Amino acid sequence: MAIVETRDIRKQFGEVRAVDGVSIATRDGEFLVLLGPSGCGKTTLLRMIAGLEQPTSGDVLIGGSVVTDLAPRERKTAMVFQSYALYPHMTVFNNIAFPLKAQGFPGGDIGRKVEWAASMFGIEKLLDRKPRQLSGGERQRVALARAMVRDPSVFLLDEPLSNLDAKLRNSARDELQQFQRQVGTTTIYVTHDQVEAMGLGDRIAVMERGVVRQLGTPQEVYDDPADTFVAGFLGSPPMNLVDGREEVVGFRPEKLLPKTIFRTQEGLIPLRFQVSRVENLGADRLLYGTLGEPFSGAKAIANLPYTLPVRIRPGEVHEFALREKDLRIFDRATGNRIPRNPEVERK
Repeated sequence: MAIVETRDIRKQFGEVRAVDGVSIATRDGEFLVLLGPSGCGKTTLLRMIAGLEQPTSGDVLIGGSVVTDLAPRERKTAMVFQSYALYPHMTVFNNIAFPLKAQGFPGGDIGRKVEWAASMFGIEKLLDRKPRQLSGGERQRVALARAMVRDPSVFLLDEPLSNLDAKLRNSARDELQQFQRQVGTTTIYVTHDQVEAMGLGDRIAVMERGVVRQLGTPQEVYDDPADTFVAGFLGSPPMNLVDGREEVVGFRPEKLLPKTIFRTQEGLIPLRFQVSRVENLGADRLLYGTLGEPFSGAKAIANLPYTLPVRIRPGEVHEFALREKDLRIFDRATGNRIPRNPEVERK
C-alpha cells in the first residue's frame, strides 16, 4: 500500500489547461474517486500519476517519494483502462501473464501468480479462452487480474465499468469494492457517473475545468457542497438552486415535502408549490413546479418516496415546506458556499 500525492500539478495542451494546479493526497489503502464531467481533466490527472503523461509543472509522489520523472513501470502502479486493452490474439492466461513476462519473472512463478490472480476474480476456468469469447464482465475481470498480478502499490482505474450494461455494472461495482477492501490497495478511480462515485468512494474529488472543487466523503459532498457547481452536479435530480439578490439558496429535492409531513413547525419555512408535472419512477415521484413566497416564481423539483400517501396531480397547488437547516447558501458572484450559523444547522 502507498499514499499518492500530487503537488500543484498542471498539464497544458497548447492554450488549454487540462489540469490546473491540483494538490491532493490519498490515504493509505483508500478508494479515492475522481468525479467530473467529460473534459474536466480527471483522466489526464490519472495518466500523470501513472506516468503516461508528463506534467507541465508540479510533482507526483508515491509512498513519499517523488516519481515525476520515473517511467510507468518504475512507479509500481497498475492501470486498468476503459477499453480493458486486452491482446485479442492471446489467451486469458497470457494476457494476465504478459506484465510478468515483460519483467523477466521465472516461468514457474508466472504460472502460480496467474492462477492466484485468476482465483481472486473467479476466472480460473477462462484461462484458455481468447478475449472475443468472453462477456464484458469477464473481460473486466481479466483486466483487473492482469493489474493485480503485478502486486502494485496503487491501482489506477479509468472508467473500467462504462462498457458494461446497467445490470452488470451494478454487480461489477459491488465485486470491485469487495476486492479493493480485501486487498487494501490504494485505488484511484475515474468516473463521470455520480452513482459509481457515491457507491465506491471512501472520498470523492469533484473536478471541473482542471480544478478540484471539493474533496470529501460521499455524504460531505452531497450534504454540504462547496459551491454551486458541486451542488448542481451531484444528485439525481440535482440540488434546487434559487437565485436571490446577493445569494443563491440551495436545497435537495427530497427536503421539499408536503407541510403535513413535518412533526413540528419549529424552524419550518412554509411555501406554496404549484405542480406542473409528475414523473413516476417506481420507488420515487418527482414533482416539477413553481414555488411561492419566499421564492416566488422559482422553479423547483420535489422528490417524494412512493410510500408517501399524498395524492398530487399536475396543475394543483399544494402547501409544502422546507426546514431552515436544510438550506445551503451560496455567494451569487463566486458560487462558493457561505458558512451559516452552526446553531441553525443543528436544529
